[in-house]
Amino acid sequence: MARLEPYFPKSHGKPRVDDRRVLSGIIFINRNGLRWRDAPAEYGPHKTLYNRWKRWSDRGIFAQMMMGLRHAAKSRGGLLRSLER
Repeated sequence: MARLEPYFPKSHGKPRVDDRRVLSGIIFINRNGLRWRDAPAEYGPHKTLYNRWKRWSDRGIFAQMMMGLRHAAKSRGGLLRSLER
């Protein structure tokens, strides 16, 4: 999760719900095929999960995260390199 922190947008003004917790909630919702309102409370308000997912999707944040992780794995000679052959 620490490798993803540089990709989280900066807060402007009011303190935000923890981005790591929200990202975990978004992943949980998508992985389990749940509706946003069915998210467990430990991930924060369902409205926050949806709003961050929508905003980050529109801004390409998830794509940037995936490309950053891919680049890091490639430079370390990780699993992705063997999959690309």
